Amino acid sequence: MIEWSEEHLAIRDAFRKFIDAEIRPNIEELEHGDTPPYEVLRKLYKTFGIAEMQLAGFKAQIEREKKAAAGDGEPKKAKRGGGGDSTAAQMLLLTELCRVCPGMVTAMGVSVSLTAGTIMSKGTIAQKERFAPALLTMEKIGAWAITEPGSGSDAFGSMVSSCKRADDGGYILNGSKTFITNGPYADTIIFIAKFDDGETPADKRQVLSFVLDRGTKGLTQSKPLRKMGQHSSPTGELFLEDVHVPADRLLGESETRSYRTGAKDTFGSERSGTPPMALGIVEECLSLCVEYAKTRVQFGQPIGQFQLIQQKLAKMEVARMNIQNLVFRIIEGAELGKGMSFAEASAAKLYSAQAAMEVALEAVQLHGGNGYMAEYRVEQLCRDAKVLQIYAGTDEIQTSQIARSLMAD
Repeated sequence: MIEWSEEHLAIRDAFRKFIDAEIRPNIEELEHGDTPPYEVLRKLYKTFGIAEMQLAGFKAQIEREKKAAAGDGEPKKAKRGGGGDSTAAQMLLLTELCRVCPGMVTAMGVSVSLTAGTIMSKGTIAQKERFAPALLTMEKIGAWAITEPGSGSDAFGSMVSSCKRADDGGYILNGSKTFITNGPYADTIIFIAKFDDGETPADKRQVLSFVLDRGTKGLTQSKPLRKMGQHSSPTGELFLEDVHVPADRLLGESETRSYRTGAKDTFGSERSGTPPMALGIVEECLSLCVEYAKTRVQFGQPIGQFQLIQQKLAKMEVARMNIQNLVFRIIEGAELGKGMSFAEASAAKLYSAQAAMEVALEAVQLHGGNGYMAEYRVEQLCRDAKVLQIYAGTDEIQTSQIARSLMAD
């Protein structure tokens, strides 16, 4: 894939029209008020029939899984490829949202892709039918809780949250999580903890995941935390004190299926979502900078006539082209049924996150004193871009994993 088709551009324009009408005018309240992004996202889903498409895809997958379980039909995920159009639409939506409000993409992605995605990949058929539909349609909001106050990049090694068997066959959960996207408002939470069987050393314990409901006794969800950027994505802390859950809340309903095993799939999927986010930030910064360079007059001429300003704009365009090609790679891979490898996803995230941050910083610099003011949108985009280098694995972690992959060949 080398360019957007006319159909793609029509989809992009439809998304852009909705965003210009529903999000741009309300950006101040979404970013600095007390308005969570979920109602706007639900309206987006309704307007474009996304909820119906999600349900249709869910029902088709469940039907295949039931047939496979009964020994009648193809195994799940047997059909690969042909998903280029749906992936293109998804990439366009993420890009257009990130031009205006990157935090909304984070909130939506964690709820739909991470929370519902974890249930769909690790849950039993009964658990998928019970929990996934409401998350996939954004009827309910999801949170994926792995990071702890004492951990970060070493999520599993430093994890202290625990789960133990209860006398009635269920489990008792204890621990705390931090930096949890949607944490303050989540209806459904994937809580990841180490299984304490009383014998296995802490560093070798199985890592299990549980589905929790808002309001569960012993579960406390904090108010939104204050942070540098992405204010439209509520982030909070979770505290669990002797939370009792029945056995059917253990994802997969098996203590032998450690979350460590499939962690790369989850992290790889999360990382491959960075390029379209970065593309939106870069496109918006470039558009704002080009307009400013044409209209801002200094020393008797528009600043766009100065070579140093032209160099900044040119480098922004190079970054935009490179990130867009990464997005095209993702779409083409979906069409062929070939997703990114873990190392490729890490490389894509590393480059696109760094490029977005560099472009956003240059956008602020090009705007001069105005760029440092919240009145000008490059200020928000610069703050929002930074977290792309932190969540889903820091730049340093991406670098390490790319290098390890190279040396393993």
